[in-house]
Amino acid sequence: MMTGFRLNFTPLKEPLGFVKLVEWLTAIFAFGSCGGFSGKNIVTVLCGDGRNQTLDADFHYPFRLADVPLVAGNATICNQSVAATHLVGDSASSAEFFVGVAIVCFLYSMLALLAYLGYMHVYKDSDFGPIFDFLITAGLVFLWLVCSSAWAKGLQNVKDATGTEGISSTLALCTGSNATCEVTDFANLRTLNISVVFGFLNMFVWAGNAWFVYKETRWHSRKFSSQPGPGRQQVPAAI
Repeated sequence: MMTGFRLNFTPLKEPLGFVKLVEWLTAIFAFGSCGGFSGKNIVTVLCGDGRNQTLDADFHYPFRLADVPLVAGNATICNQSVAATHLVGDSASSAEFFVGVAIVCFLYSMLALLAYLGYMHVYKDSDFGPIFDFLITAGLVFLWLVCSSAWAKGLQNVKDATGTEGISSTLALCTGSNATCEVTDFANLRTLNISVVFGFLNMFVWAGNAWFVYKETRWHSRKFSSQPGPGRQQVPAAI
């Protein structure tokens, strides 16, 4: 059996290869829409004497909000001294987990496509290739479910911490005086919402791909080879 590289684009016309190409693209959208985010909320402080002052809440991936200064150093706001204040919350673990899974899937999809396009003759003639591919694919389905759910919760925590209620509860000036705080200009979180959608979309795509990979394994072939064919009668054993 020859094991050399043989370039053949036929697998891309079949579900096994085409879905891997889709997975490669959706993984790019998933980690790109989350990992490249940077935004700013503008907080307007309404002083009791009718004056307004503004604060900037800049936040970005990986969303360690506790490191984001809302008031840098001691400042005077509405004629009151305000100590250095940071946002509250940390969604870095869920965001980095989500991006990490997406990058792993991106790399594995490329390796799988390379195997399909150049070594399909080896892939189909061995038991190890399809079984390994199936186990990895099934494991990544589970990881997409976990990381997408975790990131959806982490994103909601980011929205809560950077919204009007979150900032008002964080900044003592907004609760202990005549001043009120309101977020008057919100960062565009559309790309982060899209990242969550792509996370769950990847889960369904990889789950569908798991079926096509399973069909290449010996488990599937043995299941059907053990079934009696149509019109085939079982002969009773001789006594």
